[in-house]
Amino acid sequence: MNKYLANIIIISLIFFNNAYSKENIMILKLKDGDVKIELFEDVAPKHVERIKKLANEGSYDNVVFHRVIDGFMAQTGDVKFGNSSSKDYDLRRAGMGGSDLPDLPSEFNDLPHEKGTLSMARSSDPNSANSQFFICFQPAPFLDRNYTVFGKVIEGMENVDKIKRGDSNNNGAVNDPDKIISFKSL
Repeated sequence: MNKYLANIIIISLIFFNNAYSKENIMILKLKDGDVKIELFEDVAPKHVERIKKLANEGSYDNVVFHRVIDGFMAQTGDVKFGNSSSKDYDLRRAGMGGSDLPDLPSEFNDLPHEKGTLSMARSSDPNSANSQFFICFQPAPFLDRNYTVFGKVIEGMENVDKIKRGDSNNNGAVNDPDKIISFKSL
């Protein structure tokens, strides 16, 4: 009987861990292919909840990468002014908007800004993250514990690396930018 109970517990744990892990995996579709992202709900629960909500509502679909700095990061997520299929789309204002939801309190954590890290963009106010985020091309330790890390690319970084770069003389602003085709839970 004890062996039977032990097997049920082990199978339940495996099933729970697999279900939990799938719940925190997102697929970011880009022009060059899919990017699989793991979300870190344990260290940034409010940010992960926001990303999932906006992504699963389709809010990130057709949003441009408005600021892309070679050797640093690609920024996107302005669902107000950065959605290329919206009546409010304005590339000059992309990066100044967010969602209609309230800003989030910071959830700074000890996860490093490494290649493939996803982190929330914000203004100088630490509690101003809303919908915008960036993906690091290279390690950026000067951002550690100053921006909320909420995820990491686990497959498809080569597709992120192909995102069109911006003008280095203009803070990475991109003319005719690449965009998110879709962003959804697995």
